[in-house]
Amino acid sequence: MFTELDKRIIRELQEDLPLTSRPYKVIADKIGITEEELLAKVREFVDKGIIRRFGAALRHREVGFTANAMVVWDVPDEKTREVGAIMAGFPEVSHCYQRPRYPGWPYNMFTMVHGLSKEECEATAARIAERTGIKKYDLLYSTAELKKDSMKYFMEE
Repeated sequence: MFTELDKRIIRELQEDLPLTSRPYKVIADKIGITEEELLAKVREFVDKGIIRRFGAALRHREVGFTANAMVVWDVPDEKTREVGAIMAGFPEVSHCYQRPRYPGWPYNMFTMVHGLSKEECEATAARIAERTGIKKYDLLYSTAELKKDSMKYFMEE
């Protein structure tokens, strides 16, 4: 199903992208193909559903964001789509999603807010509350950054 070239490409793509203006050229050079050939293969993988998405994992603390708060919100169910779009539009928000409510847990909307201090996170949450009109929320702070790894395929032996 997969050629050796396909496997080499997938191995490289599942690693961190090189921090350069043309990361795919660096990867292509390493594999021994042109950047255009690599991008054509990536498009083929996406079209076939072999690659479903590309994602980035920000290691917040490494780039100076030492205060990270999960802000939990009590949003009226009929307003979650509208309010979620507003929340997700804040540059300090990296994740915004809806979850079910549970007995004793009234919150159904969650945003991950990043800042240089707890005060900055609190100010961002207050601005979100003002913009959305949602007044019932709480901030839960990260105490550690957990391992962020993706699944690896076609590992070299």
